[in-house]
This record gives sequence, structure tokens and C-alpha cells, in this order.
Amino acid sequence: MSPVPDDTVASLVRDADFGRYAATLFAPAPARPHLLALYAFEIELARVRDIVSDPMVGEIRLQWWRDALADPERADAVAHPVAKALEGAIAYGRLPREALLALTDAWIDDLYDDPIASLEDLEARLGATSAATLRLATLVAARGEDPGGSDVAGLAGVADGLARLLRLLPKHVARGQILLPVDLMAKHDVSRDEVVSGPGGPALARLVVALAGHGRKRLAEARTAYTALAPSGRAATLPLCFVDRDLDRIARKAAPFAPPPEEPRWRMLLRLWNASRREPPF
Repeated sequence: MSPVPDDTVASLVRDADFGRYAATLFAPAPARPHLLALYAFEIELARVRDIVSDPMVGEIRLQWWRDALADPERADAVAHPVAKALEGAIAYGRLPREALLALTDAWIDDLYDDPIASLEDLEARLGATSAATLRLATLVAARGEDPGGSDVAGLAGVADGLARLLRLLPKHVARGQILLPVDLMAKHDVSRDEVVSGPGGPALARLVVALAGHGRKRLAEARTAYTALAPSGRAATLPLCFVDRDLDRIARKAAPFAPPPEEPRWRMLLRLWNASRREPPF
């Protein structure tokens, strides 16, 4: 019998990221709760910045996750639904704890408002977060057997991370966080004051278009590398079917801070179903 995902974990992913939640419905049944656990873990890390006002408090919260990974038998870790589910995913997917600890550490940067010097630095940051999660998801999908295709995870993870970053640009700016590369801001004559003051003019719009184009480039490179990923790990790439759509919508927005259009959930499910019938699905 396939394991049933914890309602708390499934609800967390469904509410925070319906696309990834729905994509698990197309994954092999035994892997579904463990993919949800991994996604819930990333959501927990990513939302620390949203629930703390002091970076040091945020670091304490992230340290809790480090401690839970180091000692999963602690009473507070056992009682935490996401931590408990993550232990099941670690066992099922043979996930290296070092990789999960590195993912936790990578989210420390999100607690601070330090500028990102270059596009290369931004890609490194997304590689340590979005791409790392995707790589771990391929291990879960493959039930712990390394499916290869690390380049697919690296390239597509950066594309996915750029789509998320640009979609959340208004939210980041509202809390004083500018995650746009300084070198590209200079190239497009975009000042920090212009970004913070909003709603963003033509120069910022051109910068956003450039970053969306870079995301599409990385996604195209991931498609080229796709055959290196064994079939056993490919179910983890299904959520990427939304990335090209998101990047295209972001690039076509007249105002960078305009809220993205909401896609009906039935249409998202249809997109996933169509994507699940092709290779690659993104």
C-alpha cells in the first residue's frame, strides 16, 4: 500500500504552491508523500523571512531545522509534521543530510538585504536553493537511485528560481529587498531608488524582460540536457511545465509590479496532464 501524505504537509504545499502540489498527483504513488515532504521543507525555509522582522531570529529558526536534521529523534522534531515527513523522504529517497543542511544554510542569505553583485552571483544563489531542491526531488522520484541529470536540475532550477523571483518582485521590494543583479541594473540604467519607489518605469521593465529571457535560455539548455536524466527521476521535472508560461507572462507585463494573472486550477491541471504526456514535460 502506498503511504498517505500527512494532511498538514499536503495542505501546506497545496496552499503555498498549487502547481507543485498538483504535479505530485502525476508522480508514482509511493513517491508522492515524499515529494510533498521535500516541497514543504523548502516552503518552511523560504517563509522564514516572512514571519520574522529580525534576521537573527530568522537564523535561530533555520538553526532549528539544522538541529532537527542532525537529531531527528528530538521530541520537538518528532512532533513537527514537516520534519517528521522529511525523515520519511530522507529514508525513501536516500537523501544526503549534507545536501539538506546546505539547502538550509542557503536560505540564510534571504534574511538579509545585501545586494547581489552580478547575474552570476544570482545564479549561484538560485542554484543553491531552487536547483538544489529540484535535484533532491529527482532522487526522491528515483527512489534513492541516482538518476543523473544534475545539469538538468541546475539549469532548470535557475530558470524556475528566476520565474519565482520575478513573480515575487513586488513583495520583495515592499520589504526593502532588491534581488536584482547590480551589474544588470547598471546596464539598464535602473537605480535602487527607482525600484524601491515603484511602480517601476521602462528601464526596470527592460531589466525584467532581460532576466525573463535569461530564464528561458536556461530552460532551453535544460531541455537539451534532458536525456541525461534517467526516466526514473523525470517525474520531478513535471512542475517545470509552468516556468516557460510564467516567464512569458512576466516579460509581457506592461508594469513590473503589476500582479500576475491567476490561472484557474482546472487549467493548471490540464497543463500538467498535457505536459505529463510529453518528453521533456517543460
